[in-house]
Amino acid sequence: MIRDAASIPLGARLPVDVCIVGAGAAGISLALSLSGRGLRVMLLEAGREAEHAPTQALYAGEVADERLHSPPDKYRQRRFGGSTTLWGGRCMPFDAIDFERRAWIEHSGWPISLAELLPFYPEANRLAEAGEFAYDAAQALPGVGPLFAGFHSERVRTDGLERFSCPTDFGRRYARRLRVAADVDLLLGANCTGIRLAADGRSVRTLEVSTLEGTRFAVVPRVAVLALGGLETARLLLASDDVAPGGVGNRHDVVGRYYMCHIAGNVGTLEVNGPTQAVRHGYEVSPEGIYCRRRIALTEAVQRSEGLANAVARLHFPRITDPRHRNGVLSGLFLSRRFISYEYGKRLNDGGAATPGVLARHLLNVVSDPLDTTRFLAHWLRHRTLAERKFPSVILRNRSNRFSMEMHGEQVPNADSRVTLADARDALGMRRLRVDWRYSPQDIDSLRRTLRILAQEFEASGTGRLTLDEDRLEEDLTRFGAYGGHHIGTARMGSDPRSSVVDANARVHSVDNLYVAGSAIFPTSSQANPTLTLIATSLRLGRHLAQRLDPHALTLIEEEVPA
Repeated sequence: MIRDAASIPLGARLPVDVCIVGAGAAGISLALSLSGRGLRVMLLEAGREAEHAPTQALYAGEVADERLHSPPDKYRQRRFGGSTTLWGGRCMPFDAIDFERRAWIEHSGWPISLAELLPFYPEANRLAEAGEFAYDAAQALPGVGPLFAGFHSERVRTDGLERFSCPTDFGRRYARRLRVAADVDLLLGANCTGIRLAADGRSVRTLEVSTLEGTRFAVVPRVAVLALGGLETARLLLASDDVAPGGVGNRHDVVGRYYMCHIAGNVGTLEVNGPTQAVRHGYEVSPEGIYCRRRIALTEAVQRSEGLANAVARLHFPRITDPRHRNGVLSGLFLSRRFISYEYGKRLNDGGAATPGVLARHLLNVVSDPLDTTRFLAHWLRHRTLAERKFPSVILRNRSNRFSMEMHGEQVPNADSRVTLADARDALGMRRLRVDWRYSPQDIDSLRRTLRILAQEFEASGTGRLTLDEDRLEEDLTRFGAYGGHHIGTARMGSDPRSSVVDANARVHSVDNLYVAGSAIFPTSSQANPTLTLIATSLRLGRHLAQRLDPHALTLIEEEVPA
């Protein structure tokens, strides 16, 4: 069932088997996996079904450098469905090498392997509505030609895929299933403001919950799961310091550290030989109707031999800010950047000053290119604006076989990249976040050497020529800072409590009945967007909890606590 937390009696105590805090992709996936197993599940969601400005304002906080990281209330949604209400839908699994302890990447290595997670990926794909779990072009796109005609390399792969969700808003998509589930109780407007431990600190006694309307009550769970995202999970752990000094699970000062996103940007110029038909740079549609796109990546063997972090490259259009591309669509996007959502509009400022002369040349491009502009707008309206399964992004007609390379690279774990608590407090009295995201020289150097190998392989195969301006590579790769709203690693998984927050089952080392779901537990960030893997790890956690807990459900009781 779904109800408003304001309907709970003031001071009530609600006993449940499992209380999940946060109803985004991780929390909803976990709740669905536990439904029907004889357990009583409560799902606490701070937001509403629609965006609510006072609730969203609870995310506001500080950043050490806004050039490197967006303010905490941007590109996150405090509402039912979480940030799936605004994600782009890009899905792909992590690679086997991501889980390995790599000597050249300090603090790498997961306590689980890809093989242990693989059984959960197909269901994750289904929940994300990304079709079959098939991420090899030969398997997913039978009969479709290669990315580059005639390109052969033992060091570079071009047959890996990314698949695209609708993109699915998990709140809207799964609201009905949660509403009719008799064993799941979803409370909206329910802000968890504190984890209250037993006196010995070894177990969760209650979760404190508050509404903006002033209702306060407690949940008494057999097991509690934090599925609040990489930033809010750390915030709640750090703020709950009445029994555990420094915060829950933070005995060794690890909570909030190792904060990762991805290193990304558009770099270089790839000139492909041959006719434009020799490059399939756009989206393909799989037999079940899923948009898919090829990516370029070094093999795991090359990553090992060269000591490189994982990364992928995608073919991208020329630099959008430079009107010399003479493309009306690109100029139109640049001119409309202020009317596009915060994070995506920010990426349209791809270097270069928007002087009156530059703006005039962009306007001239739009006026001079009416046919392509009209064709693009018609396609966008039909296949993006009005479509349930949306065309994923801007793809332009290939006229010249000239592309930039859109890089998306793994970030090396860095203990100094972290989130902490600020002194300011929100409307509920919780201390706000302070975000200090940092990248390292190794992050940039790894992508530099990856690009050099790609250039060598393109030239050796006779496919084309990749040229790089290495003097501006760091600027290009950090222009947008922490990329894509990927909040990773702040409650990392590991076997050693001195360097991790949760164990291989995602249980907080020092607390017997407290778990974390979502990308906060990832020890490394991979080349991949985190959503598909955070769903898979949540489903794995669901199986673990179902096996751990007695299948006989508790009766949900709302009892008044005397004042």
